[in-house]
Amino acid sequence: MSDHKINIAIVGLGFGAEFIPIYQKHPQTRLRAFFQRTKQKLDQIGDAFGIERRCTDFEELIRDPEIDAVHINSPIHLHASQSIAALKAGKHVACTVPAATTIEECKQIVRAAEKARKNYMMMETVVYSREFLYVRELRDQGRLGRIQFMRGSHLQNMKGWPGYWEGLPPMHYATHCVSPCLAMVKGEAESVSCVGSGRIDEKLIGKYGSPFSFETAHCRIRNQDLAFEVTRYLFNATRQYVESFDVYGEKTSFEWQLAEGDEPLLHLGGEKVEKTRVPDYARLLPEAIRPFTTRGVYDAAEHRHLSFTQGSGHGGSHPHLAHEFVSSIAEGRPSFPDVYQSVNWTMVGIVAHESAMRGGEMMPIPDFRR
Repeated sequence: MSDHKINIAIVGLGFGAEFIPIYQKHPQTRLRAFFQRTKQKLDQIGDAFGIERRCTDFEELIRDPEIDAVHINSPIHLHASQSIAALKAGKHVACTVPAATTIEECKQIVRAAEKARKNYMMMETVVYSREFLYVRELRDQGRLGRIQFMRGSHLQNMKGWPGYWEGLPPMHYATHCVSPCLAMVKGEAESVSCVGSGRIDEKLIGKYGSPFSFETAHCRIRNQDLAFEVTRYLFNATRQYVESFDVYGEKTSFEWQLAEGDEPLLHLGGEKVEKTRVPDYARLLPEAIRPFTTRGVYDAAEHRHLSFTQGSGHGGSHPHLAHEFVSSIAEGRPSFPDVYQSVNWTMVGIVAHESAMRGGEMMPIPDFRR
């Protein structure tokens, strides 16, 4: 790696605050600036972490010639517009999920990244969680054998979250269950069929025009004889939070635990099943940021961001995500996921919801590679 330090700006200091100490301690980054619309919160976080460059104007932030890369953690309806603007300003972009809310936005992100020749990485937590890294290790060791099928599930009651979440179509926030299925087989989705089930409160339906409590999709993978299934819900059902995936191989299969505190299962052939303890993968990281696989910015539960509390710290993924983003820039290579994979994982959910609204029609997923 180069000795050059990459100047990072963080946009949004809710969930985004979880990445502050990671960038401050990473050996190849300098956290140069923050953006937050609310000045009181901007100053509170800035004072706590000793950051002097503070912006309430996004355009001013991305005009700063000393900033190399922007990490966006804004509300989802701003992800695409801010990502595109930052790319056009010549910045590398990391953005929390999903990448966008429409197919056209996905296309514009790809074209902006291509034109700028800058990295775009959707910061999908699950593909850097310790569970995913464990199953990937089983795959690479040949212990799974040929993968035959996968299943992803993201069940989350979002009552009490900010208002822009209310009534959101479940599949518009599907990357947490789509991504592990595609990443595990290094594939991209080609087409999807989805059905909706149940009904949310009438007062929630009007905002996005989506009536469904649950949406379940089946996806075909491009150029592979594989398919996978994903299930999502956001409102009007009772279930403990889970982001899970199952992988079924010829030799060994992995199944996520049913409840938090349990352990995943390995199916080893015949009737042989054993519980497995998933290790932490901090060893894959620079020493200075290894502690952040097991703790976040705030140790006190009352100060933690909702996504961290419900998601059990996203499986220790935050420092892995930051390290991959930084390393890809330093090494002059595409990130994982790159811009094409990022929008593909996002478009699965966008197209799936459209399919559900059409009664389950099988629909193609665009491919924006030139």
